[in-house]
Amino acid sequence: MEAQVTAHKLHRWALVVCIICVGGGSTSLAQSPDRKKLAAEVKAEFLHAWNGYKKYAWGHDDLKPLSKTHHDWYPQPLLMTPLDSLDTMIIMGLKDEAAATQKYILENLSFDKDIEVQNFEITIRLLGGLLTNYQLTGDKRFLNLAEDLGNRLLPVFNSPTGMPYRYVNLKTGKTRNAVSNPAETGTLLIEFGTLSKFTGKPIYYDKAKRALVETYNRRSKIGLVGEWINVETGEWTNTDSHISGAIDSYYEYLLKCWLLFGDRDCKRMWDESLVAIKQYLEHEFYRPRTDQRPVPVDGFDELWYGHADMNTGRRRATTYGALDAFFPAVLALSGDMPRAIRLQRSSFLMWNHAGIEPEEFDYREQKITSPGYPLRPEIVESTYYLYQYTKDPRYLEMGEKLWRDFVQHCRTDVAYAALKTVVTKEKSDSMQSFLFAETFKYFYLLFSPDKTLYFRNVIFNTEAHPIRKFKR
Repeated sequence: MEAQVTAHKLHRWALVVCIICVGGGSTSLAQSPDRKKLAAEVKAEFLHAWNGYKKYAWGHDDLKPLSKTHHDWYPQPLLMTPLDSLDTMIIMGLKDEAAATQKYILENLSFDKDIEVQNFEITIRLLGGLLTNYQLTGDKRFLNLAEDLGNRLLPVFNSPTGMPYRYVNLKTGKTRNAVSNPAETGTLLIEFGTLSKFTGKPIYYDKAKRALVETYNRRSKIGLVGEWINVETGEWTNTDSHISGAIDSYYEYLLKCWLLFGDRDCKRMWDESLVAIKQYLEHEFYRPRTDQRPVPVDGFDELWYGHADMNTGRRRATTYGALDAFFPAVLALSGDMPRAIRLQRSSFLMWNHAGIEPEEFDYREQKITSPGYPLRPEIVESTYYLYQYTKDPRYLEMGEKLWRDFVQHCRTDVAYAALKTVVTKEKSDSMQSFLFAETFKYFYLLFSPDKTLYFRNVIFNTEAHPIRKFKR
């Protein structure tokens, strides 16, 4: 169902981009940035951060870049950073690093551990990474590890509703934490479904799809889902509705599972959910213009997505944040380019408020409400998608601005560090694996002039691990 865009529509969208993308009312095309040079910079900075990880945290989950020590998620490491990084190395053509990392993973990664893990995070990072690397390398040992992990995660689905518990012990299968959220109950089908396709065993697809459908079936009468739900009773424990963390990737997977597998149930659920999102969460926010502000589109300056009560639709908050910035990519993927373009501009306005995006931003008050920046990739991801669909060089300009700010404020002598606050740019001792899996990858794909990845032939999971589309 990916948008088949006519030349007329592309021309019209290009004019909209020129008006609202980076700023200013001119529709003249700017000179495109030097993509080859920028791609080389991204690759060099990936290696800078990777070498820091290897020197100070090798064999562990994450590097703590300020103290130059390591961090493991659980009592025993699961090689989060190596596995999350490997497909990015392959895409970047870092053959020696990829070969050494692949060898280390296959010789050392084991899931036969008496530890409790968070199903959602392990699924998107490790199961997704194993499946992608099996596709990229053809090494069946990746698939064997993926199947072993998938079997160890299956007990999470043994709730009365079929929606998964949040945690499971990899050795005993014991589960805990019945109160979960749509992102964690509904962001599993790409990975478990792909495992079914590769192994020929439908159980993984069926379990993950049931969890997704059961989440959808508990939406309110006006079509919204809440933030927290009890997977044993099916009752909502928090009725705040939005597109941000705890819900975000649930919507992402409704659309992507239609595009990846051709699952028409997912298409129907996406189409119906989008109606409610537009009606109750979308916020066309008019702000008086100054000489510095661009001409509004359709009579409005800004398009945002806020918070509403899932049952009444009453607006609860005018906050939007770094995690919400994934939605322009999803809108573009669905074919709604006008909204994608306008929302991307809002994300960029949020980024420029302090020179790098905060975790949460009150768009009505134009103030930061949660100031951290944990190296998130979502705005870069959406920039990449919009450039792929429009080919407008202003998205390369936008990407270059994001890149320059990112390097300036987050680079350390050995790697990259999250920010405690984007206001002062004070760093924190954290560098999660999604920096390698997503942030560096989307920057590289945006700038790389080579056909390193055929955009229309793959679907990225929410950790940016690409899976080739299956024949319908």
